[in-house]
Amino acid sequence: MAEVRQALAHGARTLGDRLEAELLLVHVLGKPRSWLIAHADDVLDDAQAAAFDALVQRRHRGEPVAYITGHRGFWSLELEVTPATLIPRPETELLVELALERLSATGRVADLGTGSGAIALAIARERPQARVMATDASLDALAVAQRNAARLGLAHVRFMHGDWFAPLAGERFDMIVSNPPYIEADDPHLAQGDLRFEPASALASGPDGLDDIRRIVQGARAHLEPGGWLMMEHGWNQGAAVRAVLSAAGYRDVFTAQDLEQRDRVSGANWPGP
Repeated sequence: MAEVRQALAHGARTLGDRLEAELLLVHVLGKPRSWLIAHADDVLDDAQAAAFDALVQRRHRGEPVAYITGHRGFWSLELEVTPATLIPRPETELLVELALERLSATGRVADLGTGSGAIALAIARERPQARVMATDASLDALAVAQRNAARLGLAHVRFMHGDWFAPLAGERFDMIVSNPPYIEADDPHLAQGDLRFEPASALASGPDGLDDIRRIVQGARAHLEPGGWLMMEHGWNQGAAVRAVLSAAGYRDVFTAQDLEQRDRVSGANWPGP
């Protein structure tokens, strides 16, 4: 038998991270984090203590907290995540912010490689009259995204199976957004930390990490209305290269925006039309 404060202290020491210990404990208890403050002296029963210790050990072995708990917050949403999807990250919210700045209330937007649906659903939450379409090559990922949409009541998002633009024949949009794979194939970080557990196909993209970005830049031209925007997340050291790809493909108003840590994170451009 252990008090909540004792269990948390042990978990924090094991993981070297108090927040992660708290997230795992409230998952076991089915309580919000705020509950921990007023109930630090409560005693865990044996089953609760054992369940918490099991989760701490899984995290200690490297398994991401989001996969252990099965959910992750993004924008104003609580999303289901599984090992079939990337784990939504706070820096991706910049892409949502930039999209909303440029998307009209009734605009048409496509999210390529939607994964858990994070970007598409965040945009749909803020633009309830927009037409939002989302594609993914993984049926397992699409199933997660569809469950998220249903639980959040965002019925105006249409999910389609296929690689990038394959399901979008004949469709044109005011905006196309994507958080595609952009890590170099031989990057040692792929074998470290949380990335070891995330789907490799959603992380790496060729020797310089830009193979899928090049495909999206070229393909988007047939699916953007004149004056439509293409915006993509990328790595901190890829801003100049992505801008060059966009400019060479005939896009205008090319830009790169930095995240809260002042690192290049999202690049985009306007398609002037044929």
